[in-house]
Amino acid sequence: MSQALSTDVLIVGGGIAGLWLNARLRRQGFATLLVENASLGGGQSVKSQGIIHGGAKYALHGALSGASEAIADMPRRWREALAGNGELDLSGVRLLSEAHYLWSPGSLAGNLTSFFASKAVRGRVDQVKGEQLPPALQHPKFKGKVYRLTELVLDVPSLIARLAELAGDGLLAGAAIEPLREQDELVGLRVDDREIRAQRIVLSAGRGNAELLAALELKQPVQQLRPLHMVLVKGPTLKPLYAHCLGGGPKPRVTVTSHPAADGQWVWYLGGDLAEAEGVARNEAAQIAAAQKELAALLPWIDLGDARWATLRVERAEPAQSGLVRPDNAFLAEQGRLLAGWPTKLALAPDFADRVLASLARDGIRPAAHAPLPALPRPAIAQPAWEELF
Repeated sequence: MSQALSTDVLIVGGGIAGLWLNARLRRQGFATLLVENASLGGGQSVKSQGIIHGGAKYALHGALSGASEAIADMPRRWREALAGNGELDLSGVRLLSEAHYLWSPGSLAGNLTSFFASKAVRGRVDQVKGEQLPPALQHPKFKGKVYRLTELVLDVPSLIARLAELAGDGLLAGAAIEPLREQDELVGLRVDDREIRAQRIVLSAGRGNAELLAALELKQPVQQLRPLHMVLVKGPTLKPLYAHCLGGGPKPRVTVTSHPAADGQWVWYLGGDLAEAEGVARNEAAQIAAAQKELAALLPWIDLGDARWATLRVERAEPAQSGLVRPDNAFLAEQGRLLAGWPTKLALAPDFADRVLASLARDGIRPAAHAPLPALPRPAIAQPAWEELF
């Protein structure tokens, strides 16, 4: 016999976007239920580098893109939440670094002129030297220039755990998800042996949105996947580094973030141009060799003799764009009770929630009376990739 439940907003997908939205709705008095078919944050979220971008890397050559404008206010909103006085209370989430850095090897220092001319970065970038440098760059052989960006780096596992805490009793582990219709109208979802009715249903399942939309017999919105081939290196000599290293093109040559492993060692997580087109085409051994060559050229004083290496393939799910370009903003499409979208980037989770809340307000959706939720099977929280790979 099916168990009948009701709520104001039913969310499918327990990544940062769904969890952030869930917490925002609950704070505004809405009844919510979030369904996750695997682990919380186990898709793109836990594979993120944790950088709360403010748009600086999108203006490396002076071009003020839509992304630069759209994302510029995100660091402030995240900082307020982390301080406990923002739209959510994220106090207790581990902050890995108060800033991300832009690192220019000596030969490329002159390429920064147009970058600093961009209004996207004015007032948000300062040069640092000496003891202000990130620990990994405090070496006599380092000859480049380093600029401090007002962009946070978060410990994503602790963020997922805090957002799960804010979800209270409103999390449900569910494997089979099907549409629940009455007189050809979507009124909710059937999740395993439960029939869940809701005023609005939000799909925020990242890559899983495509399968969910197909199950609902919807062809729009169309999803695109942009692949990455990330590199992880773990070793006893690594010191924290959070920086974009400039190359000759419009993207960082390599982006490095550092993450604490359970055994006390640091793991460097390498993205940027290294992880994109050519990196995606390489197999694991070739990608590791390319990363080793890059680090040897850029940081020759770092002893990686005892380091352990691994790679991780990530597919970023987004609304389809011409030429697989990166979307500038969070995205939301609406069809009756169904809202489907993607934040497109970790930092834009608040923007995604804004769009859902604006839709609810426009349609006059308000909190209603619902029976208390029974005890429900709760999804587990995803483990970081470095704990599984090393």
